[in-house]
Amino acid sequence: MDARKWVLFDVGGVLEIVDDDAWQELWWQRWCARTGIPRPEFDARVAGAQLPPIDIVAGREAEFWKGLGAALDLESADQDAMRADFWDAYCGQANTDLIEYARSLRDRAGVAILSNSADGAREEEERRFGFSQIFEPICYSHEQGVNKPDPQAYLLALEKLGADAADVFFVDDHRFALDGAARVGIRGILHRDNAATIAAIEEFLAG
Repeated sequence: MDARKWVLFDVGGVLEIVDDDAWQELWWQRWCARTGIPRPEFDARVAGAQLPPIDIVAGREAEFWKGLGAALDLESADQDAMRADFWDAYCGQANTDLIEYARSLRDRAGVAILSNSADGAREEEERRFGFSQIFEPICYSHEQGVNKPDPQAYLLALEKLGADAADVFFVDDHRFALDGAARVGIRGILHRDNAATIAAIEEFLAG
């Protein structure tokens, strides 16, 4: 096992400034209005399209967007616009201060990512934020095949870290994700602001 301590970060709502609980519904409403399809019909068309579950499968992003575009009768340009708008909403803005703090930790601890995700997130977030220059490993749900708070999500991350749960500190903006981490012995903090999160990380590293 790796004897280092590790800090494991969620992405949306932590490393990215985005309202994880609102952006998807707002994006859905935006495209319901843009297509002019009444919401019940919009939802029914999408449900009937049998789209791949891109939060827990990789390599099917193109199939997902093609199927969604077909279900909504979108022209190619509108399909591209919908996908681009999705990733803009998904990624939000960089939490620059916390990202740079994570970068500063690399001489003192391992820094890694564990995030529920969508197929394509690795490429989009790398293009926008260059996460691979700071975090290693990056554990995405669509690549691991399981979402938080399933215990397997954390166990797979621990395996990639080569670390014991007691040596890992997890930062997430959702209580359910922290509860899942606690079930396998990983401590953490519910992220609400950078100052409190950084203070908690420093306390963990000093312990």
